[in-house]
Amino acid sequence: MHIDLCVPMASQIKSFASDNYAPAHPEVIEALVGANVGDAPAYGADEWSEQARELISKALGSDVESFFVFNGTGANVTGLVSFLHPGSAVVCATQSHLNNDEGGAPERIAGVKLIDVPTDDAKLTPEHVTNVWRRIGDEHAPQPHVVSVTQSTELGTVYQVSELAALAACVHELGGLLHIDGARISNAAAHLGVNLGEITVKTGADLLSFGGTKNGLIGAEAVVFLRSGDDHYYPWIRKSLMQLSSKQRFISAQFIALLSNDLWRRNATHANSMAARLAKGLSGMAQVEIAHPVQANAVFARMHPDLIAHLLETYRFYVWDERENLVRLMCSWNTEPELVDEFIKAIAESPAAKQTR
Repeated sequence: MHIDLCVPMASQIKSFASDNYAPAHPEVIEALVGANVGDAPAYGADEWSEQARELISKALGSDVESFFVFNGTGANVTGLVSFLHPGSAVVCATQSHLNNDEGGAPERIAGVKLIDVPTDDAKLTPEHVTNVWRRIGDEHAPQPHVVSVTQSTELGTVYQVSELAALAACVHELGGLLHIDGARISNAAAHLGVNLGEITVKTGADLLSFGGTKNGLIGAEAVVFLRSGDDHYYPWIRKSLMQLSSKQRFISAQFIALLSNDLWRRNATHANSMAARLAKGLSGMAQVEIAHPVQANAVFARMHPDLIAHLLETYRFYVWDERENLVRLMCSWNTEPELVDEFIKAIAESPAAKQTR
């Protein structure tokens, strides 16, 4: 079969499915082309990797240790492994990405017990943590050691700086560590109007999975140790768990682009603003109920099943919970205002919209 590479095969997709559907940002592609010149040392010993590590430290306002990996699951699992001991358990929200969308990788690969805590907004509080921090020293019980939070959460909500700081203080007092799953950390920072360091290092967190793929990069994530010395065994963990890239310059070059000229913020701010535009248009419709506060780049809404079926004929999005007729509409750096307005109009003009839930 012949494929004409000049034809954009995905050009007809109208997607609110995921920010993973979005293409790479042109500035990222330009950075990749720039890195694709001549030979360079492998496995992160190249100049791009050195520069990218320096830029992450600068962005976080601290001399952190960064390691690049291929995907978010790899970042979360390898990072957590570096903090775990025999019998360790990880506390997370029931709705967290770690608990729901890693395909069981933490349990299978890290061999760790996840203690998932039900919450209303997918956000953990110190009270949640202290309630499950039990039976310490009992060899028959999993030992809570790491608390993992998703920022922004799987419901599109965002931890305030003060909320993360309170969690970190609580966890440290209990003798544990705080991990931030930051697949959409840029969207959270853009929503709060803060820099990346204010919602990571300055909160007292210990470990960050720094997401890039959902914000305009291609298979590029970083594991960032926010406290000195915590990365001692990580190079061997990353290698043995198959997350060490030989041609790492092509991951690192993307992070250079992301952290230059405020690209991370520009992309995230646009995605957030499109979600806000979408939520505003939907909020006035009797047949649509916004289910959660729209704080980052996701809109969760309940709709009549006939309306959902009608929309899926043209648009791609996830039905998040079939029992509740809950859909997730995700915006990205390349979501156009015209697409948002067209989607809102499609709902308003749909025959199914006349039905009640």
